[in-house]
Amino acid sequence: MLAAVQIIGTQVGAAEQAGARPLDALAYALLAAGPLALLGRRRYPVPVAVATVAITLGYLALGYPNGPVVFSSAVALFSAAAAGHRYPAWITASLGYAGYVLIGVRHGLDLTNAVGTAAWLCLVLVVGEVARGRREWIETARHARTEASRRRVSDERLEIARELHDVIAHNISLINVQAGVALHLMDEQPAQARSALTTIKQASKETLQELRATLGVLRRVDEEAPRAPTPGLNRLDALVERVGTAGVAATIEVAGDRRPLPAAVDVAAYRIVQEALTNVYRHSGASTATVRIEYGDREVTVQVDDDGRGVPLGDDGGNGIRGMHERATALGGTLTAGPRQEGGFRVRARLPLDGRT
Repeated sequence: MLAAVQIIGTQVGAAEQAGARPLDALAYALLAAGPLALLGRRRYPVPVAVATVAITLGYLALGYPNGPVVFSSAVALFSAAAAGHRYPAWITASLGYAGYVLIGVRHGLDLTNAVGTAAWLCLVLVVGEVARGRREWIETARHARTEASRRRVSDERLEIARELHDVIAHNISLINVQAGVALHLMDEQPAQARSALTTIKQASKETLQELRATLGVLRRVDEEAPRAPTPGLNRLDALVERVGTAGVAATIEVAGDRRPLPAAVDVAAYRIVQEALTNVYRHSGASTATVRIEYGDREVTVQVDDDGRGVPLGDDGGNGIRGMHERATALGGTLTAGPRQEGGFRVRARLPLDGRT
């Protein structure tokens, strides 16, 4: 299409340029060569720009009529600049303009045409730079969206892993302990064995409820409200009661004005206490534990102390302590876990009320 424009446009313009060299086979070949070279501009933008400028200068140097012969050079220079080849495009345009001026002086080029051609070249290159910048901005924005999506998926997977760990580890550990008690007392103390089996039944029921709720969220098929309440500090009494059936006498201490917390903070505080108590009866050998909740103006602090032998960091048989750390840091808080000087083990988490989610 561009070749047709250059050929037909030059033929029309030649009628008013009596002093120009008549169009011949070489002229038509040069008029068609520039547009044909543009076929490779996407793969070889700089060589095509150099070639089209050279073809245009060759056409003008031979004295053929002026016309739209420069269109192919404009497209090639624009493509080179838009592709990010800034310096080659400007250098090629500068050398091409210098050649144009030298040829024009020989054929009577006036100042108006020289200035107009310079402005035209600058406009073509500036538009190419704008196109390049816009394309790079689009690519950067798309890359940022992709990275954000990847981080979101990774965060969701981590949150799902933590939730499943917290749901399963606590109740299954309790079931395991009570099953051992029931087997040991089945023949000699059937009443206590019955109590252990009752605890197993209740713990397994709660596990199934929480797993169904979690899996329902993952499948996005639950239209009704969850049957089980969202875990929070208001359920600590039930949690402590279940721990008591495992042989750990746990108590709750509350400091400050007890009040509703942001949902993310409430869930994280409950899960941290739950995991800490799970470690108490699974690993520490403790007989007593104290859960302390401190309500501050800008944060809530949860602390779990026991009188057992302690659990070395990284040696809790799984991902419990690491999961507690992740929950605290995800909200902009901190968590410390380690042996106490007076014996036993302490887990302490500080959770800002306006933390990140």
